[in-house]
Amino acid sequence: MSAVPIEDVVRDIRELPALPSVVLELIETFDKPEVDIATLADKISRDQALAAKTLRLANSSFYGLSAKVKTVNQAIVVLGFDSVRALVSAGGIIDHFQGGGGPVDATLFWRHAIATALCSRHLARATRQNQDHAFIAGLLHDIGELVLATRFSAPYQQALDLAARSDCGLLKAEQEVLGIDHQRVGLVLAQAWRFPDMIGRAIAHHHAPQHEDLGRLPAIVHVADAIVDALDLLGNESTLVPQLQDNVWDSLALEPAQLRAVFRDTELQFEEACQILAP
Repeated sequence: MSAVPIEDVVRDIRELPALPSVVLELIETFDKPEVDIATLADKISRDQALAAKTLRLANSSFYGLSAKVKTVNQAIVVLGFDSVRALVSAGGIIDHFQGGGGPVDATLFWRHAIATALCSRHLARATRQNQDHAFIAGLLHDIGELVLATRFSAPYQQALDLAARSDCGLLKAEQEVLGIDHQRVGLVLAQAWRFPDMIGRAIAHHHAPQHEDLGRLPAIVHVADAIVDALDLLGNESTLVPQLQDNVWDSLALEPAQLRAVFRDTELQFEEACQILAP
């Protein structure tokens, strides 16, 4: 077994087909206080596939609007630019990886990612944090798995086999076989796409948030990842619920009623979101 140098991972990420230009432009605005919303709305509208997917999501139970949204501009007025940006970015990223997963089942991968995105968004709402950043961080928390599985499929299959055979956990198996794990790869990709640092931290530490991340976005994604597997939304009996760190759970200070609402809304919206977003 030989390690995969981080330089090779970075090179392969750079060689991935580029995201749609409008998605890259949207990602670059996540941390910008002033954005040319009119120009970006026009660019989104010109991409018919992204615009259609965005409008389907805007009109789904995801937002529960009382009147139907018919245009991207109308969606921005009703939902706000931040929400539309998150929806368009999510749709563009999922489409970007369509058609490949190597030894990873791409359909199951994205269903888990979408469930975690939904749960992260609802946890962010309950804790009064940025719901759109939480949605994107939840969606991309395991993206490093897909990169490793598609770019280094043979050694990644070895890592999956090792994890299943020894019950050592996927992170440890990835480190043992490839010398790098999917959290680190996900961070490299988030940095290459110029996501805000906090989204990168959530991806890089979703299995074990750092002390400075308690009560923040990485803690939300960590908890959402565990909740989604505990709810068994994928119906996969072999799925192991990730270890939930007590201090991370405590840092969110969720009331029982808030937690029940998170469970309910995640379950109610899951299948519809998958029908719209999943490959």
